[in-house]
Amino acid sequence: MRRYHPALVALHWLLALMIVGALAAGTFILVPTANDDPSKLFSLRMHMGLGLAILALMVLRLAVRVFTRSPPAVETDLPSVNVAARVMHVALYLGAFAMALSGVALARAAGLPEIVFGGSGAPLPEDFHAFAPRAVHGALATVLMVLVAVHVLAALWHQFVRRDGLMARMWFGAR
Repeated sequence: MRRYHPALVALHWLLALMIVGALAAGTFILVPTANDDPSKLFSLRMHMGLGLAILALMVLRLAVRVFTRSPPAVETDLPSVNVAARVMHVALYLGAFAMALSGVALARAAGLPEIVFGGSGAPLPEDFHAFAPRAVHGALATVLMVLVAVHVLAALWHQFVRRDGLMARMWFGAR
């Protein structure tokens, strides 16, 4: 077997786009927009909906990963790189789950489900930094951005430096 299950491949690339999109939206749209700006409510609705979809798809992805056969791990001649690859993949899963769950915790603490989705008409809190989960969510965003960047760089290293065909494993085709 040379490739991952097609469902896992589809979930990988869909989640990659969704996670990068959520991180970009949080960083470049939500953070700089004042809470009294009317556009913030729409942006929060999209960000929170995307975050919940990411959480659901991550659960599905984990289930597919556990219940399908995978190609054998690619081993390099550098034991530290092999260990780092395994740690990186676990960290990406944990980071994505932690990010989504800290977002849920922040939303609950700030009363956002009722404000954003319930149409209560209540204003957004003056400052989300008043809620402890906000610091966690922000720190995890930075960690997840670093993890994603290192993951992409490692994939490019395999593709263009090592030329070992690793990236083909996470694409569609005969298994």
